[in-house]
Amino acid sequence: MDATDHQLISLLRDNARMPVTALAQALRVSRATVQNRIDKLEQEGVIVGYTVRLRPEAEAHRIRAWMTIAVEGNKARAVLQALRGEPNVQALHTTNGRWDIIAELRADTLEAFDRTLDRIRLIDGISATETSILLSTYK
Repeated sequence: MDATDHQLISLLRDNARMPVTALAQALRVSRATVQNRIDKLEQEGVIVGYTVRLRPEAEAHRIRAWMTIAVEGNKARAVLQALRGEPNVQALHTTNGRWDIIAELRADTLEAFDRTLDRIRLIDGISATETSILLSTYK
């Protein structure tokens, strides 16, 4: 990927519905060049899809948070399996460093969020957690 591809991806991240002609103008290249680059990025698996971003207040799950999770010994698979069954866990990421797993959490109310935290903390194999509620999102 070159600088133009990176700029194209940045524009699509801001507005995935931006017309190809507007992308071409912003990048100062032809419409065909933009279309070819998008097609190539999709075929190579760099762009895997397009999505809709909602204002946080428009979403059903208004409470959003990241939970970092430390796992005891070799219990990561069992913990991940248990977390997959938790309805307020939107995504799971394994990581290195102090924490083993990062969970993206969403809930409708603080009470529901608190109950979610309680259920997660009871999962066998979790030795520690730290949770941060997301206040604002900028990108």
